[in-house]
Amino acid sequence: MKISLSISIILCVFFASFENAFSQEDEAGKAGKIAPEYQKEIAQLAQNKQIQAAFQVILSENKRNREDLIMLNEIPAPPYKEEKRAARFAAMLKEAGADSVWIDKVGNVIALRKGKNPNRCVGFDAHLDTVFPIETDVKVKFKGDTLYAPGIGDNTRGLILLPSILRAMEAAKIETQADVLFIGTVGEEGLGDLRGVKYLFNGEGRKIDSWIAVDGGDISRVNTMGLGSYRYRITFRGPGGHSWGAFGLANPQHALGSAIHYFSTAADKYTKSGARTSYNVGRIGGGTSVNSIAFESWMEIDMRSEFPDNLNQVDAILKASVKKALDEHNAMKRMGPALTVDIVKIGDRPSGELPENLPLIQKTMAVSSFFGETPQITRGSTNSNIPISKGIPAVTIGRGGKSGNAHSLNEWWYDFEGHKAIQAALLTLVAEAGLAK
Repeated sequence: MKISLSISIILCVFFASFENAFSQEDEAGKAGKIAPEYQKEIAQLAQNKQIQAAFQVILSENKRNREDLIMLNEIPAPPYKEEKRAARFAAMLKEAGADSVWIDKVGNVIALRKGKNPNRCVGFDAHLDTVFPIETDVKVKFKGDTLYAPGIGDNTRGLILLPSILRAMEAAKIETQADVLFIGTVGEEGLGDLRGVKYLFNGEGRKIDSWIAVDGGDISRVNTMGLGSYRYRITFRGPGGHSWGAFGLANPQHALGSAIHYFSTAADKYTKSGARTSYNVGRIGGGTSVNSIAFESWMEIDMRSEFPDNLNQVDAILKASVKKALDEHNAMKRMGPALTVDIVKIGDRPSGELPENLPLIQKTMAVSSFFGETPQITRGSTNSNIPISKGIPAVTIGRGGKSGNAHSLNEWWYDFEGHKAIQAALLTLVAEAGLAK
């Protein structure tokens, strides 16, 4: 039983490693161009006495933030099972001084800090979930000053920025023009399929005018482009039987193999030119024994592209390949019923891009520059995909420190000037929400 459990965890983590770890799958990026007026605005804001006081509060809380990181990381939170971490995170935001805190019907933790103008709202987000199954050992281990644990960087460290910034704003008596929602979202990873942020932007709740997500490494990263993806689980089914006695039945495994071959051949040709587009059969399964004709054979597929049209085209190639394989193997059968196939979409992340001259993007890049970095405009698959696809100003920024092995059992995080990322995030948030006078 222990061996089976360990293998299950390792497999889940392995396949999750191709997920949306911002620091791993994000493009190298291109240097952003900052308009001088935004550099001046951020430099002046950073010299404000209240902002300087908040910076000092953040610097003084390194030990507390480290302790909170360890505590929160040791509460498992795979997609669809974030409840315990959500409850603790809600308590942290309430303790930090939010005006009100609640958990919505999909599980997002939301804390409101009121501004002077309730007609405008800025969302400030980090996701609650990690890629790891509930049974994964998430206890933090130490090697010198480095913390080792699944999820320690992605994205438990990101979560820590929210209460830290909220406490600093309270201590420094910073008031903003806009309302700010501090949000711990559910379902960002894997088959969570951005369900938390999708719910927030479904038009039923509070209108969010701009969005800042924390889900990356360096202060230099300014993610303004959403990498779109479709994911499918495709299952061929047949009667199954003995490999000798029932020989001649249509075989789901054979059909699956043909579908993969037809798809990879056609998709390879299509993706050699045009916008960058990828495809991957990440998992396959089915069958009961070596001497049995399978009654079921399945695969899970991930497809991504910079542009929706290209993603839709490779999607069409997949479906045509599956139909070709189905028809071919049903024509080959010598007896018994025909194969059937189910095509189920298990992931849909929209793509999109925002112009570099948007005020939020300019401010974010100016903050990065203020902290001595060269801002890099990047594309990734994060919570910001949703507002970006709707044309709402949004960025994903770094959580700071040094980290590695995201989405693996030996993930690590080291507090190398980690306070700077918190200060940078606070400066970005106040610049976007507006400092009340």
